[in-house]
Amino acid sequence: MRFDTSQHLRLSQQMKMSPRMIQSMEILQLAAPALEERIEQELEGNIALEIDEPTADAMSLAEQRRDDDRDAAEGERALNTDDANAGEGFDRLNRLTNEYRDVLDDQFGDSYRRPRQDGEPDGKMAAMANTAARGESLQAQLLSQWALSDVDERHLLAGEQLIGFIDDDGYLRVEMETVLGQSPPGVTLELLEEALPVLQETLEPAGIGARNLRECLLIQIDALERENPGVDLEVERLLVLNHLADIEQNRLPKIAETTGLTIDEVKAGLEGLRHLDPRPGRQLVSESPEVVIPDAIVEYDDEADDYVAMLFDGRLPRLRINPRYASMLKDEKVDKATREFVDSNVRNARWLIEAIDLRKNTLLRVIRVVVAHQRDFFDQGPAALKPLPMSQVAEQLGVHVATISRAVSGKWLQTPRGVIPLRKFFSSGTETETGEDMSWDAVKQNLKEIIDAEDKREPLGDDKLAAALKERGITIARRTVAKYRDQLGIPAAKLRKTY
Repeated sequence: MRFDTSQHLRLSQQMKMSPRMIQSMEILQLAAPALEERIEQELEGNIALEIDEPTADAMSLAEQRRDDDRDAAEGERALNTDDANAGEGFDRLNRLTNEYRDVLDDQFGDSYRRPRQDGEPDGKMAAMANTAARGESLQAQLLSQWALSDVDERHLLAGEQLIGFIDDDGYLRVEMETVLGQSPPGVTLELLEEALPVLQETLEPAGIGARNLRECLLIQIDALERENPGVDLEVERLLVLNHLADIEQNRLPKIAETTGLTIDEVKAGLEGLRHLDPRPGRQLVSESPEVVIPDAIVEYDDEADDYVAMLFDGRLPRLRINPRYASMLKDEKVDKATREFVDSNVRNARWLIEAIDLRKNTLLRVIRVVVAHQRDFFDQGPAALKPLPMSQVAEQLGVHVATISRAVSGKWLQTPRGVIPLRKFFSSGTETETGEDMSWDAVKQNLKEIIDAEDKREPLGDDKLAAALKERGITIARRTVAKYRDQLGIPAAKLRKTY
């Protein structure tokens, strides 16, 4: 076997994306809260970037639209410049402010330091002071309750170990052996088993510490009977003990036949069970709701008889390049190393501003196409939503479909129909018998309307639902009806039946 070495000349084409283009795509994909955070980070890390404070009162709606159009025009500039060396970070910034303080003071005085004036509020401290305190964890609250229980020291310790394994729903879903394996010396399996019923009876809300749904509901029934002597909960107890599976399958006649109760008595027992909480731990766990900030607003213009879109970027600061640092690039008194550092920051600041302008331009153009195409949705509601593939919008705007996908990702619209994710307007669909295009979301809306209007004593099966849709000019298979019904979270006909 012989190995040879040789040289070959090959010509090929490769596409390389500059950091500037990568940054533009990242900025385009960011939702409003993430972009706001990104801008804050850039303001902290780039000495040449600053907020362009407005000098006039809040802009009118017409001024806002003109601003959006101007930003859109500025965003048309191509971002095709090669990458340059990035700044060296905070250490270089410190070096600049320390080693070249005399140069900066000579040219700009001490205003470049921009100290906070006496009496001027500290924005960061104010924000921290106005932030709601994080609530105690579920375990911390339960441990506080358990510490007040009237049990001996050994069972108190055993109960503390059990509380450590209670999940956010309030359940103890692990085996006792698992708890024992992570308990300190002195805690035995017998102590854990003795502490558990005391724990279940002591902790509030009732049901905490249950090992399954049946036990959770029974604990709550016991608590209600202790708090309300003389209350009759035997039917509820019977249903929980023996008929949870039948309740899940809505088999009320079978329950009545097995127990000897009437249908009305079974229904009364089920009504009592609805007042119980299958996840009691959630009462103590505060879940922060998702904060949705719309990226744009769609409003109806009476004069034009049309819907208009404008960007909702009032929370985003208007940025500019600090003129002091920009002028340093031309000052021969500043040494080369400092000018290079400042130049890097100025260049990065300019790229960020252009990337944000490009984001505004692209997003606004996409939204305007959506608003024009989905006029029926804004007039009539979700049932009139039309199919709109991203490829169609990309072709109309002359951009790549990936650009549309990034522009749509995580964005929300505030409309007369509510705050709606922008991606909702993009979907495929079908054609009705009248030749009208209808999105699959609109088909689902029609299906939901049919089910909402049905007689719950004789709910429609999937075959009948398909027939009802056909009467509306929508022809889809029974299995497609079943799939969409599941996606809407609507149970099958036998589970929707009322007695």
